[in-house]
Amino acid sequence: MPFLNSAPALLVLTGAFLGLTLPFGKLAFAAGIAPSLWAFVISIGAGTVLLAAFLLMGKRPRIDSHMMRYYLIAALISYAIPNLMTLSAIPHLGSGFTGIMYTLSPVFTLLLSILFKMRSPNLLGLLGIFTGFAGAVIVGFTRGQVGQPAEPLWVAIGLLIPVLLALGNVYRTIDWPKGADPTELAAGSHLTTAVLLVPIIFWMTGTFPVQPLGAVPWLVFAQVLASACMFALYFRLQAVGGPVYLSQIGYVGAAVALLAGTLFLGEVYQLATWIGAAIITVGVLMTTKAQQMQQKATKVA
Repeated sequence: MPFLNSAPALLVLTGAFLGLTLPFGKLAFAAGIAPSLWAFVISIGAGTVLLAAFLLMGKRPRIDSHMMRYYLIAALISYAIPNLMTLSAIPHLGSGFTGIMYTLSPVFTLLLSILFKMRSPNLLGLLGIFTGFAGAVIVGFTRGQVGQPAEPLWVAIGLLIPVLLALGNVYRTIDWPKGADPTELAAGSHLTTAVLLVPIIFWMTGTFPVQPLGAVPWLVFAQVLASACMFALYFRLQAVGGPVYLSQIGYVGAAVALLAGTLFLGEVYQLATWIGAAIITVGVLMTTKAQQMQQKATKVA
């Protein structure tokens, strides 16, 4: 499929599936599902579907010390902790506002990639990243939904999410196992995340409360489908576009979450929030153009 080699196409698709996860999380909370359990649903669902797809391709997973280390570290800093924080913050910040927190990830990822002397974007790409960041700052100052200002504590927790995501983006590139298949890595990372979440669920709830899941089977199915699609493309995007470009799925995800929250969940945001979202969109268009220019330059070289 041609789009599997197109970083811009992968960016839009991956970001869109990420954006759907946030309103789905709000609906799950409304249905009485604990955030820790919903994080487990995301990982066990995505991991199982992706492993099945990997096996159906006639491949067999590689198990060695490097792969196990990769799965454990990636699971902790990329999925288990950020997903718990995200899903816990949504009831307090709204799905759209929480999604905006993801837009700060590119800046942190860029700083770390420069520190580790990894591939960095060109001038247009840099301008796009900081344009998106400016939009995120504007949204941040609006502090949530109209009539429901966010508590500073939850804003602070929300701000930690992109820091962890940035660490995960850079780690996965630095320690990417040689010759590993993106689907294999996605499946292993999420199944490891699911295992790590089991004791956390018992610690946070005192039990393993699966009963609420039976009341919203359509939501569980939609979340598993969105998660599987997102993470199948996520690791492919990292391989094609690099960690800094990958981090910009937060821009697309934030826009989708903001629209979904407004259109379907009754969330209402200030004009400044929408202005910030528009500036973020401009930043995405700039970085996408920069990526296309870099790909053409690479082919010519």
